Amino acid sequence: MLDLGKYANAILSSWGITLALLIALILVTWRRSVQVKKALHAAEKRVSENG
Repeated sequence: MLDLGKYANAILSSWGITLALLIALILVTWRRSVQVKKALHAAEKRVSENG
């Protein structure tokens, strides 16, 4: 492993926080995408039923 010296805690915690934030962003984006797709399909269905 890398020798990070006295900055090891700061560096590793920064990496951990960054990784956690990236994962959270991906999950939020994915969840929103699913919601928008459902809404789009519902809107398309309403339009096709109304002719």
